[in-house]
Formats: sequence, structure tokens, C-alpha cells
Amino acid sequence: VQLVESGGGLVQPGASLRLSCAASGFTFSNYAMSWVRQAPGNERELVSTISTNGATYYANSVKGRFTISRSNAQNTLYLQLNSLKTEDAAMYYCAKDLRAYISGTMHFWGQGTQVTVS
Repeated sequence: VQLVESGGGLVQPGASLRLSCAASGFTFSNYAMSWVRQAPGNERELVSTISTNGATYYANSVKGRFTISRSNAQNTLYLQLNSLKTEDAAMYYCAKDLRAYISGTMHFWGQGTQVTVS
């Protein structure tokens, strides 16, 4: 299993970013996928999950601002981040779930991409 995130960067509050996660080594379309973030000194936080049939979950802190999507044809997971706030700054990780549906059971993470909002 390999998950490679990209798209992070330094932006000002109110700006947007689009994160991508290229997946390989497993049948991407068979698993729910998630984005998780961790800021220094904080616990890892589940940001969003998308199931194999497109159902989505968002943390309350990002609901209405972030959008998760996936391309099974390209084995890629996306996270559109809009109206970024300073509290969104963190390392963002792509994660493979154990199941096809939303269950909160991630078991493999990528190396992460840094989002800085300042």
C-alpha cells in the first residue's frame, strides 16, 4: 500500500487549497478513504471520509468549507479546502479505511502534506 499526498502549502486566511492523494498497491475503489490532520501538540483529528459509494462524513469544524472527493479511475483522493482559517493549519494525511463504508477505522496513512495558514 502506498499513499502519496500533495498540494499543501502556505496560504493566507480565507484562501483555498486542493490536496491530492495518489493511491497504489490496493484496489482503491473497494475502500473508504479519509483525510486526517494533526497540528503540533494536538491529537490526530479525522477531517473527512468518503465511502465507496460516495457517502461522506465531515468533522463539524470543516463542514461547509471542505469537500472530499475521489476518482476511482485515477486512484486518487482529493480534499478541497476553502475559506481556510489559521486553526486549519496542520499536517494533512491521507488514510485508507478498513472497510468500504464510513466506519472510522483507518489502518494505513501516507506521509502527509503540510498546510500552513498565516
